[in-house]
Amino acid sequence: MRLANKLAAVTAAASGMGRAGVELFLKEGAKVAAIDVNADALAQLKSDMKKLGYELTTIQADLSKTEQMKSSINDAAAALGGIDILWAHAGTPGPAGVENLDLTAYEFAMTLNVTSATLAAGEVIKHMRKRGGGSVIFTSSVSGIVGSMMSPIYSAAKFAVVGLTKSLAQAFAPDQVRVNVICPGLADTPMKLGFTGRSGVAAEAAANEAKLLAAVPMGRLCKAEDVAHAALWLGSDDASFITGVALPVDGGFTAR
Repeated sequence: MRLANKLAAVTAAASGMGRAGVELFLKEGAKVAAIDVNADALAQLKSDMKKLGYELTTIQADLSKTEQMKSSINDAAAALGGIDILWAHAGTPGPAGVENLDLTAYEFAMTLNVTSATLAAGEVIKHMRKRGGGSVIFTSSVSGIVGSMMSPIYSAAKFAVVGLTKSLAQAFAPDQVRVNVICPGLADTPMKLGFTGRSGVAAEAAANEAKLLAAVPMGRLCKAEDVAHAALWLGSDDASFITGVALPVDGGFTAR
């Protein structure tokens, strides 16, 4: 098993890519703490994993709140006995444009996408030093590699996460802590409509999805499991000399 004896914390863990990562990490031998704002979804996840024969630690926290973000990492470390892998996956689409910008929505998007990742890294480093190293994984997006016409605020936030990754990879390297970021394409997860269907008009959502799909050389949407497997590799010792990388999981979208 690729994560045998590893201790892993995953944020935004109760649905979509995060949930897929939790299940895969458990299957590969890790002890896992799942962190999410949705208590009911966490309870369902814990129940589902127990049916599969896995014990899962769950921590309810609003990651847009500074103290809850910080305490969730420390609570995970206390429950697991440390942290070797952190997948800081929390994010939100944010406003569609900059005209008549809702500053409250903008600030929330920047907080959840950028500040939560920054705070998580700042808290987890002390736990990884105690373990002699570790792997920090962020989630950005293809919109953090190329600009998104439909989601400029999201794109700005995700470019920031890529920059954070490259900076922390250098800063944390002496501690043998690797820092990498996954950049998924449009994914077939519950968040998809947050990008394609902001207007609430089904036809518009379908048209936006078709437009984005047409730009994917492999001709399909990203699956949650595609991203979970990328996180598995980055968290494992197979990637022991990989740091500072922004890894597209996009079917060739950014290869144009």
